[in-house]
Amino acid sequence: MSVTEIDDPAVADRALSAPPQRRRETLAALTRGQGLVGVVLVVAVVAAGLLAHWLAPFGPTEQIAGANLLGPSAQHWLGTDQVNRDVYSRVLHGITINLEIIFVAVPVGALIGSLLGLVSTLHPVSDVLAQRLFDVVLAFPALILAIALAAIIGPGATTVVVVIVVAEVPIFGRTIRTQVLRVREQPFVESAEVIGASRWWVLRRHVLPNTLEPLAVQVALSLSIAVFVESGMSFVGIGVRPPEPSLGSIISDAVPNLDANPAFAIGPLVVVAALVLGFLLVAQALGSARRV
Repeated sequence: MSVTEIDDPAVADRALSAPPQRRRETLAALTRGQGLVGVVLVVAVVAAGLLAHWLAPFGPTEQIAGANLLGPSAQHWLGTDQVNRDVYSRVLHGITINLEIIFVAVPVGALIGSLLGLVSTLHPVSDVLAQRLFDVVLAFPALILAIALAAIIGPGATTVVVVIVVAEVPIFGRTIRTQVLRVREQPFVESAEVIGASRWWVLRRHVLPNTLEPLAVQVALSLSIAVFVESGMSFVGIGVRPPEPSLGSIISDAVPNLDANPAFAIGPLVVVAALVLGFLLVAQALGSARRV
């Protein structure tokens, strides 16, 4: 690289001028087409969960006299379950619990994984150790990992959080590692290093801002996966413990009672599908914005 190229402000500041444009492209991707549909689905489900206390006509564990496996009606929009509880109310409160778990577990997994990914780029030894750790975790399917951890620490919401965190760490670690290695070879990073910028300055000013876009895409994808993990663990009985409502446990309770009240299962299934689809559409929109 010539001295002229190094001293060219357009080259040196390329990373600094890109973020505003990228932010505009990202905002545009989320306000039209599939991005808008995804945002609407996620916001609708999140709003229902946040407002569950006011929207639910009954308590999540309240048993209603004489209301055993009733079908949908004006009083019970999704009918009642096998122990006389209002399904609609339980679904709303189940959304709240599901959101609390995924919005805690995914960011924690992203933070730990990103830090390990950054550390792995600093030295060949740390890179080898981190990659082998990621290989070990990725060797276990999420459900097998969930069963193993449930056997050690017992079933419950804490176990679900731990499973999601552990499963997401290698995904975010490798995502950040790949992006750091890619950005580190760009001309504007080389220019900054040649003129004397420290490694941490380059990392903070150039490398990290350019890894946020793929990180945002991965967060959206991981949130959709986390919804499945939480629902799946609660469905098989190693997640949120009864009588607390969970989308997965509600579906599990509904399976033997589908002939009496099909809406018992349809309600939570629609919510899970809407939440997963919403996060996937948001991830796709963010990914499309990156390729523009």
